[in-house]
Amino acid sequence: MEARAIMTEPGCSAATLRTAPTAYADKRRSTPRKSCQPRRQPASSEIDLVARLKSGDERALQSIFNLYSTKLYSVAHRILSDAADAEEIVQDVFWTAFRKAGAFQGNSKFSTWLYRLTVNAALGKIRRSKKNQETAYEEFMPKFEKDGHHSVRPVVDWSDTLEEKYAKQETQALLARALDQLKPLDKTVVVLSDLEGLSDREIAAATGLTVSAVKTRLHRARLVLRGKLAVNLGYSAS
Repeated sequence: MEARAIMTEPGCSAATLRTAPTAYADKRRSTPRKSCQPRRQPASSEIDLVARLKSGDERALQSIFNLYSTKLYSVAHRILSDAADAEEIVQDVFWTAFRKAGAFQGNSKFSTWLYRLTVNAALGKIRRSKKNQETAYEEFMPKFEKDGHHSVRPVVDWSDTLEEKYAKQETQALLARALDQLKPLDKTVVVLSDLEGLSDREIAAATGLTVSAVKTRLHRARLVLRGKLAVNLGYSAS
């Protein structure tokens, strides 16, 4: 079977990944069907799979696709906010991984290398499309006096009342719109950390940033997101 066809064969086509990541995960837990379920294969270590992939073994590509396609789609979808674009990215990432497996040096986990391919492809697509709607951060960052105190008092903690004002779906929509207005790399760091659960070190490896740069971007992006959500809820961003 041709390598690219592995990602689109019946029963586990990439088209099924168009479903939102959370809904897709829920569907897999609640509906024990064959569709897109990883095939039972002899246990293989990541090292063995990578070695086989480097030798051109298409079965190894199938195993790696089964292991990581949903996670990579989730990352791409959250960065791009577009199902079709995310699907295209995932297809290209696995095709690239098959063709350029020899470029993987083993300095990090293979999954981290796949994350980096996905992040680079998604950010590249954003740069080419020029559709990013990022806004200036200053308006939503906390503001301080020379003595270090907040310039606006009191700073309202609205987090406890968030669920009272908005249903879960509406809250997620607010957060999604706020995320879309972050700088692409900042959005990527937030997605990898807060939505995908990667460590700062793993994010650094996936994005090419230093660990300290990851921490800085993550802290700033969280402040901006908090400020934007505060404004949407009728509070001061400061």
